[in-house]
Amino acid sequence: MTQPHEDATGAKPKKMIFTYHKLRRKLAQSKARMPLVWLRHRNLFPNDLFLGSYPKAGNTWIRFVLYEMLSGKSAGFRAVNQFMPGVENHSKALRLLPQGARMIETHEFYRKDYRRAIYLVRDARQTLLAEFAFLKVLGFIDDDLDKFISTFLSGDGLVYGFAPWQRHISSWLDSPIAGTENLLLVRFEDVRQNPVEWFTRMAEFLQVDIDHERIERAIANNTLDSMRAKERKEPVRISAKGRFVRNGAISDWASQLSLTQVRLIEQHTGQTLLRLGYPLSSQLNGGVATDPMAIRQASECQDSTAPDFFGTKTYPTRQCWHGPLPDSSTPYKSHGLNHRSAS
Repeated sequence: MTQPHEDATGAKPKKMIFTYHKLRRKLAQSKARMPLVWLRHRNLFPNDLFLGSYPKAGNTWIRFVLYEMLSGKSAGFRAVNQFMPGVENHSKALRLLPQGARMIETHEFYRKDYRRAIYLVRDARQTLLAEFAFLKVLGFIDDDLDKFISTFLSGDGLVYGFAPWQRHISSWLDSPIAGTENLLLVRFEDVRQNPVEWFTRMAEFLQVDIDHERIERAIANNTLDSMRAKERKEPVRISAKGRFVRNGAISDWASQLSLTQVRLIEQHTGQTLLRLGYPLSSQLNGGVATDPMAIRQASECQDSTAPDFFGTKTYPTRQCWHGPLPDSSTPYKSHGLNHRSAS
């Protein structure tokens, strides 16, 4: 006899599955997620190595290539998610690294459990667009891009429960392992442009001896077209409504975001973008803009410089206030953030 919540084949209706995932996402955005995060990090091993990133930073591609490099086996969604899993499923992770260490994915803020890690970053402007497209396809959001941008940047309207992009990045760049041999900072855009060089660096960081032919083969086996074919063979949750493997774009944000949208994003993330070596739109356009908005912002901001993450060069920073510069400053506050921002 067919159960009330099953169809004739015994499968649960898609509407029920969608409702479950939507409720699960709401839970992940609430304070109730904290005990869950603690449970997920139980029973980790001291030598576990983590691949950390903010969501939609491109870590699926990175994991696929690393899995083939380390295991010598073909990477597919089932194998990668099972044997190089997220921290919530770490008990299944394979011991692919020296001394039996495991490689585990995480999207969480830096935690003291993360003693050694590769931290993958991607331009906030591109990450935002990838996240917007992903959530729209899943049906988790029905608002327009402008509203989503405010959600992405704010401290109270969390996209995933991981807080704003800029705070997530800072938690890793200001962590105890930052600037030490235990953290390798990797920009997605650099790997896309020079994959052999950067996967070689990752192999060296992982302390594994892998020849260039094996690295090149793993990269060749996981091109965008190859990964889309793998998704068709092993569909993931989003595949029923759209495509999980998108285009791996590096900088098409410049053509997809309006000038007003870019300014809002850079108002909140500018200092972090510069810290990571990403130029601001004004720098890409050949200098500081002279439109009325830029002039008004300049009258309310104080410029200085700071070293980038690697300590090899300095970048401009800007602290802004409401109204003209006062003697005792009140930091700029907008969309739930109280921060120093670069314009």
